[in-house]
Amino acid sequence: MKYLYLCLSTAVILSCGSSNQTANSKTNNITYEEAVSTYAQTITAQELSDMLYVYASDEFEGRDTGEPGQKKAVEYLKQKYVDLDIASPLGGDNYFQTVPLEKRGGVNATLKIGDKIFENFENHVALSGANLNNYKIDELVYAAYGIDSDNYSDYTNIDVFNKIVLIKAGEPKDENGNYVTSGSSEPTKWVNGRQAMSSKLQVAREKGAKGLILLDNESFPRYATWLKGQQGRSGRLSLKSEQADMFALMVNEALATALYADVLTSDKAQILNITATIDISSDVTEVISENVVAYIKGSEKPDEVIVISAHLDHVGIEDGQVYNGADDDGSGTVAIVEIAQAFQEAAKNGYSPKRTILFLHVTGEEKGLLGSAYYADVDPIFPLDNTVANLNIDMIGRTDPKREGERNYVYLIGSDKLSTELHEISEAVNNKHTQIELDYTYNDENDPNRFYYRSDHYNFAKNNVPVIFYFNGTHADYHKPSDTPDKIEYDLLENRAKLVFYTAWELANRDERIVVDKAN
Repeated sequence: MKYLYLCLSTAVILSCGSSNQTANSKTNNITYEEAVSTYAQTITAQELSDMLYVYASDEFEGRDTGEPGQKKAVEYLKQKYVDLDIASPLGGDNYFQTVPLEKRGGVNATLKIGDKIFENFENHVALSGANLNNYKIDELVYAAYGIDSDNYSDYTNIDVFNKIVLIKAGEPKDENGNYVTSGSSEPTKWVNGRQAMSSKLQVAREKGAKGLILLDNESFPRYATWLKGQQGRSGRLSLKSEQADMFALMVNEALATALYADVLTSDKAQILNITATIDISSDVTEVISENVVAYIKGSEKPDEVIVISAHLDHVGIEDGQVYNGADDDGSGTVAIVEIAQAFQEAAKNGYSPKRTILFLHVTGEEKGLLGSAYYADVDPIFPLDNTVANLNIDMIGRTDPKREGERNYVYLIGSDKLSTELHEISEAVNNKHTQIELDYTYNDENDPNRFYYRSDHYNFAKNNVPVIFYFNGTHADYHKPSDTPDKIEYDLLENRAKLVFYTAWELANRDERIVVDKAN
């Protein structure tokens, strides 16, 4: 990014003859609102291109999580922040938040009910858990939907400590067709995809269950395909657990009804007497990866934080071919660096953001949103209660074939899910500065792609942090070796990065923190 040493109109830009200014003294008596356009112009297509041709080169070996290419990527990003004189919130020259992972290779799981054997990936997949050797099951606790909320619980009057629990996806509705936990027709965390699964797993874990069997016939084919593919590559990565974890299986209807014939129709918690055994075995090795973090401390409200995120990893090398991941998510990664430098240039000239800006490059997105889950659920560097919003960038350098001939767009996902105000600010900022068509196609709750749950913003959203996910859609080169930097449309990348910068600037410098009016 170009350093801002240009003499421009003093009506809106900075004075050039001020070599003795301090870093925190404004170079001209203009407002933050007037200054923002100046610093946005330092985000350029050329500098985005220069970085991406390095970051998405063969030298970085596809940036697979925990592998040598990923280590090169984090060192590259660290050096960028060091060169920009942007500090780390971890102190000193430590820009790496260590993310401890474990790799399970060759997971084999078998569930036998009576004389019938149900095979791995055919009827069930292991979501989590330690090895089990011929573990005998003589009773299950059926807990219907597995929900435990203030006004409704499937766990009332049942004890699941050290027992295996059977539940199903979804949430019951009342006689008016509203969800029982909210009393409205709006989907809740108990039915919202990945959020529902993680919420139900967490309840069972907190109640001391030894194992959880989840019937989700709709999601099962997708999870079985993805997990089998992960195993077929080099093993399956997950966050390392420091304590004995319960096992969790997702099962299809055939297996669930073999365990309990009335599972689809019964909402009554009860004890089920069965005769079954389960085996889960895999080789487990430790893997260390890193999130890269840098920040600019707020000048007036330093405890309130805007997080700008993108994932730094890709899928690595397969069959000798490097998967460069230029769009996914090299485009988001270099956009953050340019945005960071724009904020830093502003700060040097007396326009420090009033709130803190955290630049968060997360690892393990391709393996299941692992780096962002670690940050949000295990070790948030800044408390989530103090986190105003997360602006997440994942693929903003290409054009969706569905929008051929309509290039000036970006898909926005999540802006209205938790904060009406965030959505309104996003719209207003775009109308004023960038005039990009904001396409909400994938924001629809009924969209089958369910992108809202598939990138790193989701780990903030599930914790009631308002989010915006910026996305250009998929294309023929998605997750292929052909996702290379020569195919990036750098003028689009520049303008979309500017939109994120303008939005972050507004969120950081407005008088009041945005209101969360749609909490989960």
